[in-house]
Amino acid sequence: MGIIGSTIKPFTATAFKAGENFFDVTEKDIEGKWAVFFFYPADFTFVCPTELEDLGEKYDMLQSMGVEVFAVSTDTHFSHKAWHDTSEKIGKLKYAFLGDQNQVLSNNFGVLREGVGLADRATFVVDPDGVIQIMEITCEGVGRNANELTRKIKAAQYVRANPGQVCPAAWEEGAETLAPSLDLVGKI
Repeated sequence: MGIIGSTIKPFTATAFKAGENFFDVTEKDIEGKWAVFFFYPADFTFVCPTELEDLGEKYDMLQSMGVEVFAVSTDTHFSHKAWHDTSEKIGKLKYAFLGDQNQVLSNNFGVLREGVGLADRATFVVDPDGVIQIMEITCEGVGRNANELTRKIKAAQYVRANPGQVCPAAWEEGAETLAPSLDLVGKI
C-alpha cells in the first residue's frame, strides 16, 4: 500500500459542523494547510464516539498548530447532524464531519471495506502540499490515541520545517533530533 508520499486525490463531500450550515469540502480547501482525515466505521456505534471525543479534546491544540480535522464515515451529513444532536459525546465536538455515502474518500484513501460499505478505522495526515505524511489503520475493536496523533503531527511539522533532521522514536517537541549521516551508521 504505497500511500505515504502520495498526493491526495480529488474529492467533494458535504460536511456537517456544529454551529454551521452544511457545506461542501474538496481537496482544494486543504491546500496550504495541514489536515487530518479521521475515518471511522459508522455513526451511532461504540468505539467511534470514544475516539472522536478523544480527538475533540485535542482539536483546539491542533487548530493552534495549523491543522484542520475532518471526521469521515460513509454515513450522510444528515446522519452526522442527527448523531451530533442526540449524543452527549458527539454533541460537544467542533470539527467537521464529512459524509462519504458515495465512498469516494474511503476509496481514495484505500480504507473502504469491500462488500460492507464501511470505512476502516484509519487516520491520515496530509501536509500543506496535499501529500500524505502519516497513516494509521487499526482493527475494528482498537481505538486510536489523539495524544500520539498530535505527537506524530508535531514531528512531521518539525521535519518539514527542518530539512535534514529526523525525529527518533518517542520524540517529543523540544527533544533532540537526528541529522542522518554516515557518522551515525551503527552508532545509534
